[in-house]
Amino acid sequence: MGKITGFLEFQRKDRGYRPVAERVKHWREFVVPLSEQETKTQAGRCMDCGIPYCHSGCPVNNQIPDWNDLVWRGNWQAAARNLHSTNNFPEVTGRVCPAPCEASCTLNIDDNPVTIKTIECAIADRALEEGWVVPQPAEAKTGKKVAIIGSGPAGLAAAQQLARAGHEVHVYEKNAKPGGLLTYGIPDFKMEKHIVANRVRQMEAEGVVFHCGVHVGKTMSAKELEASHDAVLLAGGSEKPFDFFEKAPGRDLDGLHFAMQFLPQQNRRVSGEKQIDGKQITAKGKHVVVIGGGDTGSDCIGTSFRQGAKSVTQLEIMPMPPEKENKALTWPHWPLKLRISTSQAEGAHVEYSISTTGFVGEKGKVKKLKYVRVDPALKPIPGSEGEMPADLVLFAMGFSGPVESDVVDELKLGVVPRGRFKGLDANERDYKVKGRAKLFAAGDMRRGQSLVVWAIREGRQAAHAIDKFLMGRSNLPR
Repeated sequence: MGKITGFLEFQRKDRGYRPVAERVKHWREFVVPLSEQETKTQAGRCMDCGIPYCHSGCPVNNQIPDWNDLVWRGNWQAAARNLHSTNNFPEVTGRVCPAPCEASCTLNIDDNPVTIKTIECAIADRALEEGWVVPQPAEAKTGKKVAIIGSGPAGLAAAQQLARAGHEVHVYEKNAKPGGLLTYGIPDFKMEKHIVANRVRQMEAEGVVFHCGVHVGKTMSAKELEASHDAVLLAGGSEKPFDFFEKAPGRDLDGLHFAMQFLPQQNRRVSGEKQIDGKQITAKGKHVVVIGGGDTGSDCIGTSFRQGAKSVTQLEIMPMPPEKENKALTWPHWPLKLRISTSQAEGAHVEYSISTTGFVGEKGKVKKLKYVRVDPALKPIPGSEGEMPADLVLFAMGFSGPVESDVVDELKLGVVPRGRFKGLDANERDYKVKGRAKLFAAGDMRRGQSLVVWAIREGRQAAHAIDKFLMGRSNLPR
């Protein structure tokens, strides 16, 4: 907690943003942090609530009241130690996590929640600036060798934990740089890539070896890795996109792309990395339509504006959410309510209760999108059909599961349904792939498409399971 009466005395204040006209001209982060005193005041709003429901809302079980209290008292270094004890990359979650902890905040029952995400980011950034984040190599080596396939947040978290436990850790990444979607999916204006690079340098100093440009299951045999290591963790993510328009009229037109064909290209342009995809996609001078209302869709919007799109329209099949949630019905769970992302606020036109029915083109290129309005049951409303301009259509409707043409195919692994997603057949107790002696799976590849913070949790817990498997016991936090 912070100040005992702080929640009664202080109003919620969050970080601000640079003006739209300014920020769309560059690819840098545009969040304006609170001052040190403002952050301390916000930490002081953390109340003595008895049962900190924010713990249940946070997948990595951050000890939120503890570090709020430390910030309120000005003990930033102790706050940083506490924060890092549960989260390997708080400077990442402090930027891109939707903050389910704030929805669970007890103060949110009849007031505005504590600005937990903002305080977390302030602690993490200060720890980096002050030099408190240093390599923590193991005091002794175990002689055990672990391979991790995939260097997204799950793979990175597991690698760091296992290296600190004394194991020899090798991470294999098919792209030119580590980070997975942290590097190639999240735009730089939401998180600049030096954030990932800092952690990679720390992990290398802790003994983690990164093998980039190695596509396991394609350019390297997964079976050979399995044979030459004491344990192998599969953390390749959930990269197979949903394609609800596979049979829609005009689906073969030029100008229709998945979000993850579009976003990585721009991240490579910003970093100066060589492009690996064939056709270069750009929104410059085009009417852009983004299908899908989630975070990936918003990333496509912000990227399109910065590329110079003529207009950007976002389509969402679901009804428009209410402006305010029914807290009595939803708290402490994640509420259904209208949220305007920073990218949407840059000038996007958002349409709800609308379903795409096809595409119209000229000379092989898409020019219009055909649609129909739908009722709350998602059934088409007769007579509501229409068309809108569309020179570039981006599909941001989520991911169905892991790619099954590389590691999954070579090792003949079982992929099972998990709701509307699919994941490898491994449970959340020991993360061991069913029927394989030393094969483990974690992150989106196991549980299906989810948040960065869930991936970090999975990586940490999988590291505990692997350490216990190798040594018979583990001191790593689960």
